[in-house]
Amino acid sequence: RPRPRSHRPALPQGCSEPAGREPRLRDTPEDICFEATANAIALHPARPLLAAGDVDGDVYLYSYSCTEGENRQLWSSGHHLKSCRDVAFSQDGQKLFTVSKDKSVHVLTVEEGRLETRFPKAHSSALNCVLPIDNHIFATGDDGGALKVWDLRKGDAILEARQQEEYISAMAVDGNGKILLTASGDGTLGVFNVKRRRFELLSEPQNGDLTSVVLLKRGKKVACGSSEGTIYLFNWDGFGAASDRFALRAESVDCMVPITDSIVCVGSLDGVIRAVNVLPNRVLGCVGQHLGEPVEQLAVAPGGQLLASCAHDQKVKFWDVSALRGLVVDDYRKKKKKGGPLRALSSKAAGSGEDFFADLRDEAEPEAAAGSDSD
Repeated sequence: RPRPRSHRPALPQGCSEPAGREPRLRDTPEDICFEATANAIALHPARPLLAAGDVDGDVYLYSYSCTEGENRQLWSSGHHLKSCRDVAFSQDGQKLFTVSKDKSVHVLTVEEGRLETRFPKAHSSALNCVLPIDNHIFATGDDGGALKVWDLRKGDAILEARQQEEYISAMAVDGNGKILLTASGDGTLGVFNVKRRRFELLSEPQNGDLTSVVLLKRGKKVACGSSEGTIYLFNWDGFGAASDRFALRAESVDCMVPITDSIVCVGSLDGVIRAVNVLPNRVLGCVGQHLGEPVEQLAVAPGGQLLASCAHDQKVKFWDVSALRGLVVDDYRKKKKKGGPLRALSSKAAGSGEDFFADLRDEAEPEAAAGSDSD
């Protein structure tokens, strides 16, 4: 394996544009291509910056732009010895947290990619996910079901728990930074109180691995994706049992991000990124796709206009999701043929070429039953 490489200078400005030609503006930034599969991506909370971690353990920072030829690699870091599994920006956007299969947690400066803090043997199992809670406190989850909450000021963990039997796939925290939720491969949702530094409860196991967890409806609902292609809904004050479930016509729900208070985008094994409305439960259509390549992670840009996705095709792609923000989905639903193609929701989604939003209010995708026709 090549020795860790640190900071590469940015490319000279304007090197890709022939003189005298106006650079073309696009709806979305161009794809960013990697030498290895990117497992994890994150978008900066305030600036057009994308961080990515790949299966070789390398971490990259790019600036992205809708102007053609203006995506730039700003730096790369090769400090991880094994696959980088997750990356996350701190809330103030000054630090980048990365976790790896090599059991280490790294904290890098966003400006120059300098390794500021390192926890070399942070967990006893390979790390899988990281979540900043405030500017000093962050949480990590591993392949063995263990959770740790860390305080950078103390330089150590302030909460350690292993309540779940399988890997921690994803985490979410409420707006006050008090209640931390962990989705696990054992099908349970874990609830922890960060302020009191204690475990609260586990949900009953759902079918399949829980792969993702997001807060919706102003924090009153929690949605979890599962490897079986079902979204499970929990009430905020009722984590013991799911209050509702919604089976998508998808092989799996591998990752999920909220776009609005009611709409999430989900990535699947089939490479399709679906927009889904929660309560009423509808598949609205397809936002984009990595054809036949499983989607690893999704990230939303500040303002909610752009969605980024990474998949096994070694590309990060960008999708325009601005139209989703204005959608209203009625309870009323017209009959629609089961098993029809997914409605295209962006100009880059397969099979599009016209505006599909005009009749979406009254012709939303039918609620999918388990075992119905596939896409």
